[in-house]
Amino acid sequence: MSAWVLPDHIADVLPSEARHIEELRRIWLDHARRCGYELVMPPLMEHLDSLLSDSDPSLNLQTFKLVDQMSGRTLGLRADTTVQVARIDAHLLNRQGVTRLCYCGPVLHTRADRPGATREPFQLGAEIYGHQGLEADLEILELALRSAHSTGLTDMVLDMGHARIVPALLAGLTLSEELIQSVHTALGRKDSASLANLTHDFPPHVSNALQMLPKLYGDAAILESGRKALSAWPQALAALDELQTLADQVKGCRLSFDLGDLNGYGYYSGVRFALYSANAGDALLRGGRYDAVGAVFGRDRPAVGFSLDLKEWARCLPRPIQHSAIRAPWSHEASLRLAIDALRGQGETVVCVLPGHENEADEFNCDRELVQMGTQWTVQPFQP
Repeated sequence: MSAWVLPDHIADVLPSEARHIEELRRIWLDHARRCGYELVMPPLMEHLDSLLSDSDPSLNLQTFKLVDQMSGRTLGLRADTTVQVARIDAHLLNRQGVTRLCYCGPVLHTRADRPGATREPFQLGAEIYGHQGLEADLEILELALRSAHSTGLTDMVLDMGHARIVPALLAGLTLSEELIQSVHTALGRKDSASLANLTHDFPPHVSNALQMLPKLYGDAAILESGRKALSAWPQALAALDELQTLADQVKGCRLSFDLGDLNGYGYYSGVRFALYSANAGDALLRGGRYDAVGAVFGRDRPAVGFSLDLKEWARCLPRPIQHSAIRAPWSHEASLRLAIDALRGQGETVVCVLPGHENEADEFNCDRELVQMGTQWTVQPFQP
């Protein structure tokens, strides 16, 4: 095999795409900073037990593992940054009040999570710790949507669900873990026939409600349908009230609801959401409330946030136009160097043509050139 061939689902990011990703990173992080979120940079590698979360067992399968030659302990390359940020909140900051944190950096996956996906996402996220109320959920949603609009994403659909609906229906029943897992799988597949077989021995009202859940998806009218179908479970009704409260406040996108969606059911503890666009086949952003994320670090406090892959985000947006640039000759002449420095100081891109070579670039469009007029250097339209 050639030395330059990369592993499957691993790819270089070339100039124009890299610049696009960097510009998107700045948009997201600048929005987060203006809303009071502090930037953290966790390490790419740390002890394995601090990278894994009891609430998300899939992380273990997605984490690359290696042995530390210094200590002999097992290390992991992070597959998700959320757990690391929870560790920072719990032990390094250890604040008593609300903490807002954001982050951006690569993560590594042992396997691509879907066909065509990268195993090295460039993950960006924002999280609020310390507030149980829906105010934190709404703030996170607004940050995500406003930032998404600023990147140029259009035709957005925000899909919402709630992690406490299914547990409310199963509460009080004595069920094996295997049976619970099978019910979750059937709900995830929206398989009403399997649900009917699996819940045959359940109390009739529970069985009927579980079989209704796969059909409870659509626009805001689904919330009212859900209230009728789940009227016997106060906790499920409270979850619907939370969804309604957020739906009344969210602006700038279409809303959909899926009351039987169990995506990340072992991880989320309240409202969960996913952002879709017509230009992307899968969710571009996922988030919600995950109050148990810090439990592994001995500090189980409220948490809500979102994360996304900037590489995937960049792919669903139109390729940006080339940046306008100024072409300049190469010379040690002091007046030319001063002119170039002045233009760069004004924010212009100046590309110097090295002797014997024309500049080749995908990112820049040299539509002007620096020309000497008498003793002065002036910018003129460039005629190739």
